[in-house]
Amino acid sequence: MSGEQFSNAETGSKAADPYKEKNYQNDLSVKDKVEGLIEFIEGCKFGMMTTRQAQTGLLVSRCMALAGKDHGIDLIFHTNTESGKTDELHNDPHINIAFINSSGEWASISGEASVLTDRETVKKYYSRALKAWIGDLGDGKHDGGPEDPRVGIIQVKTVTATYAVSHRSAVGRGAQIAKGVITGDTPDVNRVREIHKEEIAEYKRLSTAQ
Repeated sequence: MSGEQFSNAETGSKAADPYKEKNYQNDLSVKDKVEGLIEFIEGCKFGMMTTRQAQTGLLVSRCMALAGKDHGIDLIFHTNTESGKTDELHNDPHINIAFINSSGEWASISGEASVLTDRETVKKYYSRALKAWIGDLGDGKHDGGPEDPRVGIIQVKTVTATYAVSHRSAVGRGAQIAKGVITGDTPDVNRVREIHKEEIAEYKRLSTAQ
C-alpha cells in the first residue's frame, strides 16, 4: 500500500490539528497508558468489531461483548464459527475494535485476530448465556454448549491502540467548547493517548515476567 500522505492546507509553523496538539498526552508510563485503556474498555463492555469482506473489500462492523482478556491487553470474544466474521478473519486477520461511552470517550484497538476452536480454550471462556445466541439444533451435538463445535473464540492480539478519556466534568467540557466557538481557541477537554506496537510488546513482556 502507498505511504503517501494527504494534505489540503499549508499552515506554516502552526499546528494544522490544534485539537490533538492540545489534548495529546505523552507523559505517562507504558504501564499507566495500557492500564488506563484496559479500565476504559472493561467499563464499556461492548465494542464494534470491524473486519474486511473478501469478496468486496468493504469493511463490516458488528457489536460484540468483551468476553475476557489474555496477556493483559489481548481481547477475547465469543463467536459462532459458522458466521460471516469468521470467514472474513480467515481471509484477512487484520481487525479493529472500537469502544465508546455516553460521554464521548472512546478507544480504537488495531490488531490481528485468530479464531480458536480447541475445546480447552472454549471451556475457559464459555458462558451459559451463549446457548441463547448459538441455539440448540436438537441433534444432541449442536446444543450451544461448550462441546458444540460452532462455539469458538476470537482472540485479538493488540498491535496498536489510541484512546481518549475526559479530564473534565460535563459542565467543564461544555464551557471549554463554548469558549472555543467564541474565540477559536481549541478546547482542552480530553487526554488523547497512543500506544505503539513497541509499547504493547514491552507491556506484555513486563506482564509475563511478573
